[in-house]
Amino acid sequence: MGFADFLSDAGLSMLEQWVTTRSYIAGYGPSQADVASFKALPGPPKVEKYPHAWRWYKHISSYQSEFTSLPGDPSKAYTTYGPEKGELTINPKDAPKAAEAEEQEDDDLFGSDDESEDEEAKKKREDNLAAYKKKKEGKAKPAAKTIVTLDVKPWDDETDMKQLEENLRSIEMDGVKWGASTLVPLAFGIKKLQITLVVEDEKVSIDDLQEQIAGDEDHVQSTDVAAMQKL
Repeated sequence: MGFADFLSDAGLSMLEQWVTTRSYIAGYGPSQADVASFKALPGPPKVEKYPHAWRWYKHISSYQSEFTSLPGDPSKAYTTYGPEKGELTINPKDAPKAAEAEEQEDDDLFGSDDESEDEEAKKKREDNLAAYKKKKEGKAKPAAKTIVTLDVKPWDDETDMKQLEENLRSIEMDGVKWGASTLVPLAFGIKKLQITLVVEDEKVSIDDLQEQIAGDEDHVQSTDVAAMQKL
């Protein structure tokens, strides 16, 4: 299926949903898939309407000077990337219709509601349907997650930023998934590490995570939460 026209709301909604849980269009690093998709956009998506697409766009824009050297096939169109058919709901307004159709299918699993059926058969069908719906409602819901952008500041311009990031990514905490990172200039040659991560709200305390990062006293001066967005 691939991406739709990014000039339409449907296309931008598809991109928004695609990068909600991804730092890049394909794989775990910037590639020609990101370049093709970036160039297909007339400009940055509206942050208030497409916050994840906006984040992805701003991050990829930092690689513009490296576009020609990024891995991948530059001849591929952006429409060759993205979700397969059925992976995403392009028009969220259609979701209620889909839910209604699913409800109807659930009813059909246990026979028709024909007025001519006897009371015993009708009661049995209703009991079966109630048990089935109760089982569906009891299924565990997806864990609530938040995408967080952290600013990690070093002591000075002589701090080994590569080692700082390696130490940070070596932190293993249940419910934390590290994402993309970039170095952002501050002043006097000093750069801070800006890194994105996804956390499971019930498992992870951001304060505890920041304390662990600050434990690298040889490299880390301080950490700040630059942005947070519920998924």
